[in-house]
Amino acid sequence: MTARHKPSDDHAALKGIQEVAKELGLTMRALRFYEDKGLIAPQRVGTTRIYGKREVARVRLVQRGRRLGFTVREIQEFLDLYDADPEHVEQMRLLIVRVRERLAELEQRRAGIEEAIAELREMERETLESLEKAGKSA
Repeated sequence: MTARHKPSDDHAALKGIQEVAKELGLTMRALRFYEDKGLIAPQRVGTTRIYGKREVARVRLVQRGRRLGFTVREIQEFLDLYDADPEHVEQMRLLIVRVRERLAELEQRRAGIEEAIAELREMERETLESLEKAGKSA
């Protein structure tokens, strides 16, 4: 047995669904959902799902995509391109388009939130003035 290939190294890289769920802060149901959608493909030993480093890394990418507001379909596109293009050029091109779209959407939402905050502050100010005029305080 060489130092480069130890059985314990191989087994340490393989994890069950419960271990992966706990490590990544997900439910087992979420992992099964990602598998059903084709985002991940854990190995099977009978009915047991076994996750290697590649699948755990893909789940992390899925989590990041979801956290940034990308749809499951968009994430699938990124992952498919990653597998198809070893240099990841097409993936990066698609990613920059999607990132710009998402930034524009978030900036628009932020503007709407800022407008709502300003309107609520004005409403609060007007209401406090009315209470003060009526001799009541908040």
